[in-house]
Amino acid sequence: MDRTALRQGRARRTHSPGVHVRRPALRTTLRQAAARLSGNKMGQSLKRTLDPGLLSGALSAAAVIFGAILLREPLQTSLAADSVEEQFERLILLHATLPRITMAILCGAGLALSGTILQQVLRNPLVAPDTVAVNAGARLALALAAVLAPGLLGFGRDLVAIAGAAVSTLLVLAIAGSRRYSPLSMILAGLVVSLYCGAASTVLVLLKDRYLVGLFIWGSGSLSQQSWEPAIQLALRLLACGLPLAMLMRPLSVMDAGEEAARAVGVPVERVRIFAVGLAVLMAAFVTSAVGVIGFIGLAAPALATLCGAERFVARCFWSTIFGALLLVVTDLAVQVTGGDGGAFIPTGAVTAVIGSPLLLVFLSRLRSREPQLLAVDASMPVRTPHPARNAPVWAFLAAGALLCLCFLPLIGRAPDGSWFILPANMFGEIMPWRLPRTLGAAGAGGLLAIGGYILQRVTQNPMASPEIIGVSAGAIMGAAIVLALGGAASEISLGLAAAAGSFAALVFVLNIAFRGPAAPERMLLAGVALTALVDAAVGVFSASGSPSAVLLLAWMAGSAGGVDMTMAASACAAALIFLCVALLGSRWLAVLPLGTPVAAGVGVRVPLALSSLFALVAVMTAIATPVIGPLTFVGLMAPHMVRLLGVRSAPAGLVASALTGAALMTIADSLARTIAFPLQLPTGVLASLISGPVLLLLIAKGRKQ
Repeated sequence: MDRTALRQGRARRTHSPGVHVRRPALRTTLRQAAARLSGNKMGQSLKRTLDPGLLSGALSAAAVIFGAILLREPLQTSLAADSVEEQFERLILLHATLPRITMAILCGAGLALSGTILQQVLRNPLVAPDTVAVNAGARLALALAAVLAPGLLGFGRDLVAIAGAAVSTLLVLAIAGSRRYSPLSMILAGLVVSLYCGAASTVLVLLKDRYLVGLFIWGSGSLSQQSWEPAIQLALRLLACGLPLAMLMRPLSVMDAGEEAARAVGVPVERVRIFAVGLAVLMAAFVTSAVGVIGFIGLAAPALATLCGAERFVARCFWSTIFGALLLVVTDLAVQVTGGDGGAFIPTGAVTAVIGSPLLLVFLSRLRSREPQLLAVDASMPVRTPHPARNAPVWAFLAAGALLCLCFLPLIGRAPDGSWFILPANMFGEIMPWRLPRTLGAAGAGGLLAIGGYILQRVTQNPMASPEIIGVSAGAIMGAAIVLALGGAASEISLGLAAAAGSFAALVFVLNIAFRGPAAPERMLLAGVALTALVDAAVGVFSASGSPSAVLLLAWMAGSAGGVDMTMAASACAAALIFLCVALLGSRWLAVLPLGTPVAAGVGVRVPLALSSLFALVAVMTAIATPVIGPLTFVGLMAPHMVRLLGVRSAPAGLVASALTGAALMTIADSLARTIAFPLQLPTGVLASLISGPVLLLLIAKGRKQ
């Protein structure tokens, strides 16, 4: 009886409202954390797949072999150093080759450690300085400073790079935060921000090519050195990051057990996350400021450490740092050896990106596909259809806006003295044959991309999906780059045909990857992400070659509608109307697929057929629109957001409203591109993407308030 009463008294004290007993809860939390660690999916499924010592030894052996091939002759020459040529070779060895190897070691270690910290803090195995737009933001900031305020570079190039990297990273985290930093959301948000930064850099290069001619090589990650000073400065900066990392090592290690367990033992998780992300961005910005963009080392090195069974954060930091340094050294030495006399000028960062893009695809394919959830709660894509009368003002607004853009904007222009004027009736015959085709072409292409963006966002249930992300635009870029690389100057017809061929080749590749396993829409997006990264790296190598065709490729990628004739414009408008009708026939698919595969299959929808048909439709529309306005516009991303913001919910209404919105947006962008920098004409596609940036920020802010 006494023992029973004692137990009851303890139970009453434990559950009493006025008594807070933390110890049982702490024990339970720690037990759950231990169970989580013991059942860690990365550690259990990939444990002992590779031996870290064996892998590091193999990489070291490869580095020694390539290094011996590269340094054998210079070492023999420098030891003699009798003639002037031999002394010159010795100077190259001491002040160019050896500093470059040292710089490769430092950059690889810094990027690998930065990627490991980001993955630990955000609990996402696909996060790296590349995928969260750290490098892209730093590159854009340095380009802006070089053009607008060169004096800032004199105070410190590192500060400019850090500011740009911080802004781009915060933007990516703000976009993906509503999705709890899931792998897919982080990848898509990082790609969108990277593409936006790339579009802004393209405009700067086209306008100020004399000042930014070196941005091609630097932006692709060139490790070429002329002295020991950059390597010493980078080493000191990375060592300075060691002290705060040592202070964060214990709380970050505790986070291996989960955020609940970390809070239970007194770790301020939010504060640690902020400081850790800032430290990782700082390290990546230091590397980017020193050598430019080095792709995928921050992703590959932590992944190799995990494959080697490094379950603890300290072990992952150690091995990823070693693997990152060895990977970049081996790659750089191999580039110099295989490149011959011009190997020293090949940007190593672009080569690592070419190698790392398939690696990203492999990692993405291992992610578990999750069924899309019904998003009626967050009002992103509700299934409930409001009464048509409620959308009457919206339809009137959209119709009037599109009609006004098509009829009034072509009349606005600039006189030779720069003044604004409205085209008089007696000049229609002289001016309208030049303005009307580009206006109609921009409207038709904008409608095509907007319809494609609405379909992708509806099916994948991801608000960051757009035609630029599924890889079709990347295929068009690759097709145009091949034609320019082989034939130099090419006609608009040959570029258009090459872009269409590249688009369809990309479509075949992406569909093959997407439907190799379960028919999940996420596979389509992830395959497009990998293909876009691969094409971007290949274009970087082509741009760094110094060929005049590289500038032509940038101008084509910028998307100027000035070369559109009436035939192409009429074809774009007709295609927009035809494919809008085709998309309306699939409205039932668009209404049911967001409910998930089991529900859709239960009501009689053949899910694989529906997904493949819709994705093929998007790819064809993107292939038609790309030769008209270029591959980068973000109209397919922004138009569906604006339509949902206006309250249009049903699939048929959303398709029509998106087409009208996309046409109006591209018409406005084309009018601004034609007049805002008179007498220069800006690229329509890039200007549309730049306009979309502030709109994206407003949508993010509105979503967070809701």
